[in-house]
Amino acid sequence: MNRRQRPVWRRSKSAPVALVALALLGACGRVEQPLNSFDSQGPIAERINDLFWPVFWMAVAIFVLVQGALLVAVFLFRERKDRERPEPKQTKGNKRLELLWTVVPTLILTAIAVPTVTTLFDLAECPQDSMEIEVIGHQWWFEFRYPDSGVVTANVMVIPEDTEVCARMTSDDVLHNFWIPKLAGKRYLVPGQETDQRLYAEDPGEYWGHCAEFCGLSHARMRARVVAMTEGDFDAWVGNQLLPAVTPAPGSEAERGMEVFMGGACIGCHIIEGVNDPDPATLTVPAPDLTHFASRNVFAGATLPAGLNPTQADWEAGLRLWLADPPTWKPGSFMSDLGLTADEIDALVAYLSTLE
Repeated sequence: MNRRQRPVWRRSKSAPVALVALALLGACGRVEQPLNSFDSQGPIAERINDLFWPVFWMAVAIFVLVQGALLVAVFLFRERKDRERPEPKQTKGNKRLELLWTVVPTLILTAIAVPTVTTLFDLAECPQDSMEIEVIGHQWWFEFRYPDSGVVTANVMVIPEDTEVCARMTSDDVLHNFWIPKLAGKRYLVPGQETDQRLYAEDPGEYWGHCAEFCGLSHARMRARVVAMTEGDFDAWVGNQLLPAVTPAPGSEAERGMEVFMGGACIGCHIIEGVNDPDPATLTVPAPDLTHFASRNVFAGATLPAGLNPTQADWEAGLRLWLADPPTWKPGSFMSDLGLTADEIDALVAYLSTLE
């Protein structure tokens, strides 16, 4: 290809600038960011931010000084054809300079290391009076168990507001990472080990989370929610979670959905207390407990339904999409395409919607 035949994008010097500008503009959208770690909503997240910002500005100052000195050296002492400039005086063996650039970085690192190590150790230890919740990572969903009450749920962790929570975490398969950025930092879930994560929500609300460690094909779709409630609402939620599943009315669409559930492959992985009898408080299952499935506003690893504030119609539409073809929505999912008909899916949606 000769010079005249080169594509326009090869000739244009503004193409890289345009790409950078587009990338920067893409980061400036006015959409709510549910995984915003700078919007701390509790004392634990605030402590992390209080540690981050001084270190960040210190790094900015060092970057500006170093890059500024580099640019001065590049432009001031570059070779020019119109005039000769003598080579700058070389300096070596200057003990004062060597001592300076050894001591100053040491002091900077010490100033960073002391508060960092102190904060890390403090946040790693749960207070004795904190509420304990067991977190088990699976490919690709989070299971939550409440030892004090026996409640077992998935994808949505419910906690009381203004209460210290200690998440005792492990993994059932591979390495995961539990991250609720508005409430706390990241913490690994390691197979065969237990790690602790402190959580504290000052106000009622819904806080989004994500697995922050690559854990397989659907890692990007392994999400979570933490819902903080008032003490009274939390107690009511616990009481409801301890009830057996609602029995559908005879002859209803929901009853037909229960028959589809019992007659298919669903019961091989899922538990509905009072329908198939294994005790979810003592049995580890390969899929989420569905006893109170409809009380959770998300499913499929908290990826469906899409959007920040899904309605009941969104929830049912997302459930239909999930039941029709799980591997499409979560590649590598252990829930295979069950080959359900449209009528069977409608019946299952009707039944699962009653499990509040």
